[in-house]
This record gives sequence, C-alpha cells and structure tokens, in this order.
Amino acid sequence: MQIRPLFLSMMSIFASTYCHSAAMDQSGQSILAFLEEKNYFEVNATTIDPDISGQVRDRPDLVNADSRDLGTGDMAQSFQYYNAALKLQIAPKLSFGLIYDQPYGAEVEYPLRSNNTFSDNEISHQGTTVDVNSQNISTLFGFQPNAHLNFYAGAAYQTVKGKVSLRGNSMSIFNGYDAYMKQDSAMGWLAGASFQIPEIALKAAITYRSKIKHKMDAQETIFSEPLIITQASEAEISTPQSVNLDFQTGVYKDTLAYLNARWVNWKDLTIRPTQFGALTELVTTELSQGTYTKGFNLDEYKKDQYSITLGVGHQFTDHWSASTDVSWDSGTGNPASVLNPTKGGWGLGLGVQYAPASNYFIAAGVKYFWIGDVTAQDGTYYIPIPGASEIAQQGDYSDNTAIGYGLKIGYRF
Repeated sequence: MQIRPLFLSMMSIFASTYCHSAAMDQSGQSILAFLEEKNYFEVNATTIDPDISGQVRDRPDLVNADSRDLGTGDMAQSFQYYNAALKLQIAPKLSFGLIYDQPYGAEVEYPLRSNNTFSDNEISHQGTTVDVNSQNISTLFGFQPNAHLNFYAGAAYQTVKGKVSLRGNSMSIFNGYDAYMKQDSAMGWLAGASFQIPEIALKAAITYRSKIKHKMDAQETIFSEPLIITQASEAEISTPQSVNLDFQTGVYKDTLAYLNARWVNWKDLTIRPTQFGALTELVTTELSQGTYTKGFNLDEYKKDQYSITLGVGHQFTDHWSASTDVSWDSGTGNPASVLNPTKGGWGLGLGVQYAPASNYFIAAGVKYFWIGDVTAQDGTYYIPIPGASEIAQQGDYSDNTAIGYGLKIGYRF
C-alpha cells in the first residue's frame, strides 16, 4: 500500500474548519501537528458563520402586549479564530512542540425586536449579548523509544475573558445587568501517547487535557450603576477537562481513512459572578418563601459533550489531494441556555490540498453544520420550586445551520 508522506497531513485539514455546536467548544484542541515527522510548522485561520434563531413562547411575561412578533432574530454572530503549531525533532528520540489555539469562545447578540423578549427597546436599546475569548499555548515534550511509540506530556498556559449583557423581558429584574470579566491566566497540563505503523500509514493517539481553574474579577452593573449585594470576591470558573482520540490508516493506494472522537466535561462548568449569585439568592428566597435559598447560575451545562468525525481522503497526484468527512456532536443537553441555544448536530466537510513542493502545502476546507433543535431556558430551570422549570422555558430553536471556512499552510523543514 502506497501512502505518500505529504498526504498524511490530510487527516488534520479540518482542524481549520473544526467547529462544535455544543457549549463554547471552538478549536477542538488538536495536537496532530505534534505527531508529524521531523520538523514541521503550520498555521490555520477559520471563519464560522452561524444562522441561529427561534420562536419565543407566547406569554405576557416574555412578549410585549403591543407586539405580535415571536421571532428572536438571528442571534449568533460570525467569528474567526486562529491556530498555529511548531514541532521540532530535537534528538532522534526526543521531540518538542509548541501549539497555539483559541479553544473556547462565544459571540451572541440578540437583535432589537418589538417583542422585547431578549432585547430592551425602552431604556438601553440593546439586545442580550455574550462575548467570550480564550487563548491557549501548550508546550509538549515527546519521547519515542522506538519507531512505533511516542509518549508526550506538557503544560498549557491559558487566558480567558468575557462580557455578558442581559436585556429584555425574559431577564426580569436582571434586565440591564452587565458583567465584564477581566482577563485571567492560569496553568494546566496535557499528556498522551501515540502508536504508528508507517508502512501502512496507521497512526493512533489519545490525549488528555486537564481542567484549568480561573479566578475571574467581574465588574457587575445594572444599567451602568455598580451592583453591590455582598462583599466583592473573585468568581471561580474552570475550563473543562477533555480527551481526544485520533486514528488514521491507509485503506488503499493513496487513500486514507481517519477518525477523531472527543469528550469534553462541560457538566462541571458553572458561571456565577459574585453579585449576580447574591442577587439570585435573594430572589429565590423570596419566591420560595424561604424554602430555597441557593440562587442559580448565570450559565451552566447539564451534560458532557461527545463528538465524532469520520473521513476519507485521496491523493490524486504529487500536488493535489482531497478529503471529505461527516461529523456528529451530542450537544450538552436539552433544554439549553438562552445564552447559547444550540444542541449539537451533524456536519459535512470537504477539503482540498495543493502541494507546490514536497516540503510545503496549502489546504482549504468548507464545512456545513445542521444544528440540533433545542428549547431555551434561563438559569432558574433547575431550581426546586414548583412551576419554575415551565416558566424558565422561554423559546424554541429549530432548523438552524452554520458554515465554516478554513485555510491551512504547512511547512516541513
């Protein structure tokens, strides 16, 4: 079976169009560049253009009395992210890697609508927004005891910052709330192992990434006035632990099959800024007449995310290769937060690679996503007060899609 060396990079073309529809997973945190032969460098650029909208529940607490509009409008914004990786074979059995990515992110902006459900047409004239950005630099050291095995581990340095604005009837007394979470940096770690049989282009790898604990200093206001309910303190937020499983093998002359499976521990993530949490405790104490006093979170996920991608690629000439894949994402549960009303879904991708010379290539890909239908709820859905879950359900989102475009440049030296 003949698999030309340059073709092995086809397995990771879709790192540049990698987009999960669950929670805030963005880059997929691939380490495949570190498993390339000899010395290698790559850079990826990705654009994701989602189209996500829904219908608001027709209730007087959600919809203005003078409005017959039940649409949310397209609330998901287009966004870009970038990856880069450097791998050096510093000794026959020792390698070093440096990987930059933007693993988690969110770009949500509800447009102004006459229903006033997720936007405020009277005071701030703004819609509910979410803006989360993260950056990650991972260092890896690998040990290859023989031609088949590679054991690797390293440290990850991560920064996270975010901003949330709550607007509209759906937010009740929290209409006008803003939280600006200053950038925080923290350390984590990753480790894994890979096995390969180069003669048949077989390669398998499993990689674990630890959760990373952040202490976020949040500036909280209501209509630009400081929100002070309790003593100021930092909010603790942990980005999730994850496991990636990658596999590839030659299946015919110049033809490669590949698989990526990923687990992300989203159900352990909760976001509760200090003053927001204190105010929710007062609210739930009042609503339950003292039987429930623990408040609720600004955002959370009740299920872990599982995803899988299956693909096949073929090298047609020394210069041209192409691939296609299909992917499935479990999402993080239904109902989902109104701050991210999506539930996994399916994706179909196509990629093409051009290699002007044997030591470098340019790859481009496009991927289309069918996003799963979901009911959106606010943070009160899970509190143990009779009727709370029904009131918390605020909208239904269906028939939503996204499209991703990616570009990758790779260089061997």
